Amino acid sequence: MSLLQLDSVSFSFAGRDPLFESVTFSVAAGERLALVAPNGVGKSTLPKIVAGDLEPTEGRLIRRRELRLGYLRQSHEPRLAGDVMSALLEPFREALSIRDELRRALEAGDLERIEETQARYEAASGYDIERRAGRLATELGLTDADLGRPVSSLSGGERGRLALATVLTSEPELLLLDEPTNHLDLDATLRLETLLLGSPAGVIVVSHDRAFLEATCPRIAELGEGGARLFVGPYSRYEIEREKLREKETAAFERQKDEIARTEDFIRRNIAGQKTKQAQSRRKALAKVERLARPEDEWRDAGRIGLGFAPAPRTGDIVLDAQGLGAARGGRRLYEGLDLLVRRGERLAIVGPNGAGKTTLLRALAGRDEPDEGTLRHGTNVVLAVMDQHLEALDPGRSMIEEIQTVRGDMSTDRVREYLARFRFFGEEPFRVIEGLSGGEHARLALAKMLLVPRNLLFLDEPTNHLDIPACEVLERALARFEGTIVLVSHDRALIDHVATRILWLGERGVIAMAGNWSTLKGHLDGRSGGPASTGRRKFGHGLGEQSAPRARRADDAYRRVLGGGATTPSGSRAGQTVARLPPAGTS
Repeated sequence: MSLLQLDSVSFSFAGRDPLFESVTFSVAAGERLALVAPNGVGKSTLPKIVAGDLEPTEGRLIRRRELRLGYLRQSHEPRLAGDVMSALLEPFREALSIRDELRRALEAGDLERIEETQARYEAASGYDIERRAGRLATELGLTDADLGRPVSSLSGGERGRLALATVLTSEPELLLLDEPTNHLDLDATLRLETLLLGSPAGVIVVSHDRAFLEATCPRIAELGEGGARLFVGPYSRYEIEREKLREKETAAFERQKDEIARTEDFIRRNIAGQKTKQAQSRRKALAKVERLARPEDEWRDAGRIGLGFAPAPRTGDIVLDAQGLGAARGGRRLYEGLDLLVRRGERLAIVGPNGAGKTTLLRALAGRDEPDEGTLRHGTNVVLAVMDQHLEALDPGRSMIEEIQTVRGDMSTDRVREYLARFRFFGEEPFRVIEGLSGGEHARLALAKMLLVPRNLLFLDEPTNHLDIPACEVLERALARFEGTIVLVSHDRALIDHVATRILWLGERGVIAMAGNWSTLKGHLDGRSGGPASTGRRKFGHGLGEQSAPRARRADDAYRRVLGGGATTPSGSRAGQTVARLPPAGTS
């Protein structure tokens, strides 16, 4: 049964060009559809129209009568008053109101009212709402202890999980998810994938997380000037089909352009000659031809952004050497006794659950913060750059042009504008003040600035958080061409798979260091008790301290493990004393 039907829906803000036109598609119960497009094409606007927050400029939108709709907005923040459980129960206000009625009826001893109210309370499934809400929250990685915490005490990641759990708790028939993985760690993302795959709801997803789309959405709607193109198949198949379609459209455009040029040439040569009638006939025919528009592909155009890093001096073989690093926050030990050696050309990805200390470790390795314990040494000729997830390096009071000129004072205003156009800042946009930029614009500007200064060691903290998919792919290609060394914190599995040559997992039970990328690590974890987030409430990373000694001592030394807490290593030494040292690139 169709839950939602869009028929030639268009939308534009007053006085502006349309964001999208003639969008037509439907969503039935159990169907999962991804909306994809570059930033600025209306991916986040369309869910607002579906939710009733905005009215379409043209077209019709038909929702099934009394449709239960759940909407996770990109900027969704749970209310800060009260505790986590009260926020989770927000969707059950009607049931809670009936519960209050039932309590008053019981206190009054009004049997008739008790019977009537109890029937309504049972119909609203009121007796188990706390159990259902708590179960879903723990499925997304919040703990039982978190349920009693004030919402105001939660971290950004925990608030993201709470917002998502609150939407899912209401058991909507149609679910709108706008960038649902933005504040989720890998474990919570995998759990969300499992929940969606088992849900009877219709789902519309907006996300830049290509691995998430690959796992959850068998239908893709690409928004563009011509409406929405629908593709069947996972995201990887969509990429192939999209490229084939663009090549076909480009070939058709070029054929028509050549045919028109030949016809116009014939008309010019013969309009006053012996073949005047033929020329006149062709002129009339040409006037009736429906001209094909040149295919505009913002995805491919974005891919042409010439991202290249300014050349930097060659570093020594050892780029970074850390000994005995340890960190604690709020009385909780994050990691200890961590030895890390990174060599020239390696691309190290640091992954793990939120709160495990990934950003803390990255900032310590970059020299931004003093490590709580241990020592750090950067190698010879190291020139480093840090791009953090909060984009702290940008001055909100400057214009984009002024920000670029802080690192390249020799660039004139016109040259800066020309340069920023490669990052899709056109016209007068480079004069805008940074404070007014969107998250995606901030991220593109930070990249533009970083590329202008010679670097040979990059520290990147969630670099794709605010980028659209085309920009993510551009960043991947640029990092693949980068000749220096990279240390990366990310939950973007596609980025890690494309870039990483080494991976470091920070978990509750300790650390895993191994050669490879996300797929390598996932394959390792999947071989242990069903893998991450595979059954019930088992946390990603539990059981990592139980690997057998022969496997832990693989002859090729692809990885070493450092266990947390009071566990012992296969050699019998105390955890925190074992070296987690990455082998040089190119070893097997």
